[in-house]
Amino acid sequence: MRDVHVRVVSPIVTRGFRKLADLKALEYPGISLSHAEIATGPGSIESEFEAAMSVPGTLLETARAEREGVDAVIIDCMGDPGLRPAREISGMVVLGPCQTGMHVASMLGHKFSVITVMRRLIPSFENTAALSGLSSKLASVRSVDIPVLDLEADLAATARRLVEEGRKAVEEDGAEALIFGCTGLMGCAAGLREGLLAEGIDVPVVDPIPTAVSIAAGLVRAGLSQSKMTYPAPPEKELIGYDALHRAMLPQAAE
Repeated sequence: MRDVHVRVVSPIVTRGFRKLADLKALEYPGISLSHAEIATGPGSIESEFEAAMSVPGTLLETARAEREGVDAVIIDCMGDPGLRPAREISGMVVLGPCQTGMHVASMLGHKFSVITVMRRLIPSFENTAALSGLSSKLASVRSVDIPVLDLEADLAATARRLVEEGRKAVEEDGAEALIFGCTGLMGCAAGLREGLLAEGIDVPVVDPIPTAVSIAAGLVRAGLSQSKMTYPAPPEKELIGYDALHRAMLPQAAE
């Protein structure tokens, strides 16, 4: 069985927000992880504007990863910023944790809910569900109303809010599976599940980054990647102001 190298690309410029050691903890025999951050863009992503500002850097790091022989890229944000254009410029597996998490959750329960950070992000998740053909599976999107960069300021308070909203999603909205709506919450799935079990609620909780890592590795080993009928390479034309991205997209022999 072949080894698989997965790179997690964080589409923000806040250094240290995603620790390599946390990603290394997801490795298992035959699966290695590396990490990249964009150089220009937002400090966190809590709006469509910030998501858009993260896309050029995300595309650059995706192109670099493919040139370095990486097998798959995971975009480290539940907005899946740049997912579709990244798939156009790449032949390797490129996954967004939101789209991936939604499809997995829809297999594990009849309906799922997303527990995210800020209320303003609810339309984005509903749009992703619609584009993924999963609107009928989406029970609700709920928020804990804690900004991304403040999630770890009071972990006990964050955990309480997660359990509270998770319980409401199940009891009031009809969810039978839950998804964390921010990759900054990586590693908290077990705590949320335990908190819900303590209240007699037994539902799967999808942690998007670990889930996407395993799905990416499985696709690579199965010899599968995104369809080039759906995501054809962009036409060659003048691209002003994006020299680094253009160079990264060129074949090695063209340098």
